[in-house]
Amino acid sequence: MPTLDVREIPPPERHPMIHQTFEDMDAGETLEIVNDHEPKPLFYEMRAEVEAFDADGYEIDREDDEKFVAKFPKQ
Repeated sequence: MPTLDVREIPPPERHPMIHQTFEDMDAGETLEIVNDHEPKPLFYEMRAEVEAFDADGYEIDREDDEKFVAKFPKQ
């Protein structure tokens, strides 16, 4: 399972990096993203634009105030 910790990445660079990593994955894999906030905008973006994103399998865990771990599965 690929993991991206985007907390230190400048915000304008995050989504393109995430999309590229997701595109490079095989079906059945899950991309784990570590972020400093809940990635709801990314969830909605992926749901609307990425056919292979399994929105029903999306999971989010808040580990502390500045650490959210989201799982984006690929169909």
